[in-house]
Amino acid sequence: MTVPTRAEPDTIGVLIADDQALVRAGFRMILEIEPDMTVLGEAVDGDDAVQLTASLRPDVVLMDVRMPGTDGIAATRRLMAHSSGHTRVVMLTTFDMDEYVYEALQAGASGFLLKDVQPELLVAGIRAVHSGDSLLAPTVTRRMIESYLDRPRTVDGTALRRLETLTPRERETLQLLARGLTNAEIAVELFLSETTVKTHVGRVLMKLGLRDRVQAVIYAYESGLVSAPKAQANNPDA
Repeated sequence: MTVPTRAEPDTIGVLIADDQALVRAGFRMILEIEPDMTVLGEAVDGDDAVQLTASLRPDVVLMDVRMPGTDGIAATRRLMAHSSGHTRVVMLTTFDMDEYVYEALQAGASGFLLKDVQPELLVAGIRAVHSGDSLLAPTVTRRMIESYLDRPRTVDGTALRRLETLTPRERETLQLLARGLTNAEIAVELFLSETTVKTHVGRVLMKLGLRDRVQAVIYAYESGLVSAPKAQANNPDA
């Protein structure tokens, strides 16, 4: 664990959690040259990440999925259980077919980044998550859906009742979010401006008590609003 620092006002405070020193050093080098980012500290495992997050309150935690002891998923679950919504977690993974995608997103992660991500995409991703967006590409969304379909589940009655607070347009927006569409793509589908779509997304999250778009995708499936039969998911012509 490195000696932590405090973020300056108007900067994005980042905590790097990875058991490999070279990985932490590499991310630190990339982020420290950005004028709007401050690396608050480095955690070597999940327990370390939880402790440092509690004391430093970073805006974004870069969390390795696999770490000895308390792994990234368990650490994220603990962080989100005690979070006031200030801190966002971005999971770090070695390859994009990681089998823990769905579990990590359920734990509260706002998205995924590959460890070999290009520096400019790393920086852009952190800024996006900090601004309230999620790092959830359509390919990841589809894998998450397929993983969800393979799990025994029942429709959440409470979640279903909360859907009744949405207007028809907000329900349409949530359905398109569940397909992994961006605001621009939703705007095209609904013949709306991106600004209007952003407003609808914000209202959906507020009414349903959701933190971000990732939670919205999970909610859409757990409430039964969206379903994707296995035959359709596996049929490229569907």
